[in-house]
Amino acid sequence: MKRSVLKFGGSSVSDFHKIRNIADMLKSRVEAGEQLIVVVSAMGKTTDELMKNVSTLTTKPKEQELALLLTTGEQQTVSYLSMVLNDIGVHAKAMTGYQAGIKTVGHHLKSKIAEINPQTFDQAFETNDVLVVAGFQGINEHDEITTLGRGGSDTTAVALAASNQIPCEIYTDVDGVYATDPRIYKDAKRLEYVSFEEMMEMSALGAGVLETRSVEIAKNYNIPIYLGRTLSNVKGTWIMSRTELLEKKAVTGVALDRNMMHVTISHPLPDNRLLTTLFDQLEEGSVNVDMISQIINIEGLQMSFTIKDTDLGQINGILEHLSNEFKALDYKINDSYVKISLIGSGMRDMSGVASRAFITLIENDIPFYQTTTSEISISSVIDEENGDKAVSVLYEAFDI
Repeated sequence: MKRSVLKFGGSSVSDFHKIRNIADMLKSRVEAGEQLIVVVSAMGKTTDELMKNVSTLTTKPKEQELALLLTTGEQQTVSYLSMVLNDIGVHAKAMTGYQAGIKTVGHHLKSKIAEINPQTFDQAFETNDVLVVAGFQGINEHDEITTLGRGGSDTTAVALAASNQIPCEIYTDVDGVYATDPRIYKDAKRLEYVSFEEMMEMSALGAGVLETRSVEIAKNYNIPIYLGRTLSNVKGTWIMSRTELLEKKAVTGVALDRNMMHVTISHPLPDNRLLTTLFDQLEEGSVNVDMISQIINIEGLQMSFTIKDTDLGQINGILEHLSNEFKALDYKINDSYVKISLIGSGMRDMSGVASRAFITLIENDIPFYQTTTSEISISSVIDEENGDKAVSVLYEAFDI
């Protein structure tokens, strides 16, 4: 019997009417001969509301207790959806991350999936046609509930598909992957196919459609992902191996990342102990450093790097600790920058992409302060006020 993983995001299950409509759709697929693993997020803004409640009680919640609280949102959704499915005649079972056997390692609030036993699902399918699994959560080696961080439900869905070697469909409030954000550039094209590598870059560089880890898992296990709008007939986007794509344009998309902080540290003398302490603490706090550059001259050491804005609290604590230990340290955190990126697997085989990008920004009076490149991407830090303009001029310059 055919099996698939389907994932529904928070906006797709934000009210009971939507949950009932999804249940009806799932019933039709079961009647067509499928067995389904359905991963759901918390309803609407439930997680945000839980965090707001916490902020009224404490500014420093214990991470283990916070993870325990945050996972209750998804547990509500799996219960509601499985209740409706059983009510309309579909044999369904609700499963927490623990019941689904999602074993994790690492930070309580940013855990990584270590193992999923597919036999858990084989056994559950003996008496059920739909298994409704709570996304975003798992259990560590100490039997403590953990969360998977931003985009954790996407990661859950793809990991379940990989461990069971079945297709993965992710449904959300967008029609698919666009060459850039259509809210910024209204004529942006919806892409029919995107390579794993391009999607990973787009996600990491601010596209925000899928979490980077989920695409990385799909790539590692060669699990194609379908991304589309919930309960829509509009054709979505397939994310798959590059070797399966016939057309490889130099630039596939433009991504704008507003959710970043630019950090600069200065010290009058180069000090390896300072840098070692900094990177040790960044690793301990699971703070992911993106773009990074360093200058050492007669004025001393200057280093700049970018991080996600969600790590602001942690980076503040790290830098305060460092400034107490290294009295001459000076640092600045700037939130008035954004990152603009060009992505395309065709860059591997075509020259002149970087120079055209720089010339386009210069001719349109858009200063850029830091740039990094990979085989398939070029990213620059620019002023926030120039973000939308940069998207438009680069989209048109490369005829995306």
